[in-house]
Amino acid sequence: MENVSLKKELTSILKDRISLSESTRANFARGEDTYDPVLSQAVVFPETNEEVSRILKLCNEHKVPVVPFGTGTSLEGHVVGNKDGITLSLEKMNKVLSVNASDFDCRVQANVTREQLNEYLREDGVFFPIDPGANAALGGMAATSASGTMAVKYGTMKSVITGLTVVLPNGDIIKTGGRSKKSSAGYNLTNLFIGSEGTLGIITEVQLRLSPIPESIMSAVCHFPSLDDAVKTAQETIQYGVPIARIEMLNKDQMEISINYSKLEDVSALPTLFFEFHGSETSNKEAINIVDEISKNNNGSKFKWADTIEKRKKMWKARWDAWYSVRALIDDGRVYTTDVCVPISKITECVNFAEKEVKKLGLRAPMVGHLGDGNFHIMMPYNPKKDDEYKKIKYFNDILIDKSLELEGTITGEHGIGLHKKNYLLKEHPDNVPLMKSIKRTMDPNNIMNPGKIFDLN
Repeated sequence: MENVSLKKELTSILKDRISLSESTRANFARGEDTYDPVLSQAVVFPETNEEVSRILKLCNEHKVPVVPFGTGTSLEGHVVGNKDGITLSLEKMNKVLSVNASDFDCRVQANVTREQLNEYLREDGVFFPIDPGANAALGGMAATSASGTMAVKYGTMKSVITGLTVVLPNGDIIKTGGRSKKSSAGYNLTNLFIGSEGTLGIITEVQLRLSPIPESIMSAVCHFPSLDDAVKTAQETIQYGVPIARIEMLNKDQMEISINYSKLEDVSALPTLFFEFHGSETSNKEAINIVDEISKNNNGSKFKWADTIEKRKKMWKARWDAWYSVRALIDDGRVYTTDVCVPISKITECVNFAEKEVKKLGLRAPMVGHLGDGNFHIMMPYNPKKDDEYKKIKYFNDILIDKSLELEGTITGEHGIGLHKKNYLLKEHPDNVPLMKSIKRTMDPNNIMNPGKIFDLN
């Protein structure tokens, strides 16, 4: 580590919880994105808010950049290292701090994962519903404003976070929000940090709303002769006002890949919707009858029910593993993932546009979508050594971004900006970015917090 004085001071705080080894630094050099790894000067492993505070205060004094790191599942370059800075891993801050089942809330440290939390809650009759697929850390999910498969019923991280503990760049520890269901107490600082991607401070604790475990959970698969039929079914289901927990789309290519990778049985390699209904048995049956009728009107197959917990878990695990199934297609390859989101009335037009344009370019394009909220992803595997292949993918993403903005959508429904979408952010919010920069300069005048992510300050 080049800064000998900082190294000595950090070691005095952390003892053996600072690593300068190349192997450790390489493990924390990037997420699941398309970027080449960048090794920071050191990786530090604090255990408390006070240790994070002391680390940031020192780094601010020495003007040394800090990259916060959770589970490393982000896709847009949020946790790519900084060659002049340190990476701060939150892996040791992984405790559930409190659960108030009667009030449907809990407080967790930042590196508690969604699966860990739900395992902890399994005897309490409540669960945490936000499901991005990956077993991500809840602090990272807050920092990227994540959502996922159940957003159509339960909302996004913005919907379920009522408060945060954040360590600011100067080392100050602040607590925003609280446990109450609503508040009018001043600026909404909680939402300022949700989606800030570690550029304004480090989220170390998250106060979360929980949901009661439904009386009845019913999952089904429905196949369609065309992707257009599948997307129309999802769009009409939402427009009809059906109370549904999830509507997930997999196109023909992705279904074929998932069948092979996840060893799925009794399903076909056709455009497919995965449905899940949460509620009472009576309300679920009413909703299912409506969705079944809508599906039939769009040439859908008979519903194939996951009639046991094991079958349901296998079905959704196949959906969660979609990204990994695509990555497995190519040795040492990478996966470029799109993330546009449009108003529900525009989702059919946007998906049809994407399918048509990707075929023109001759790209392999497995597609999945959280169609209930107008969000879908195209996952394109490629060899980073083949420059012409990457150029085609980049061109496709450019025109898809333009189309989503034309349809009054957004460049990212849930993945965030990171390094990847900085230029696209300027397209979507050219009037907002100067204000974002002003906030950043005020809160982080030395630009130590995850510099270069979301936008370039200078």
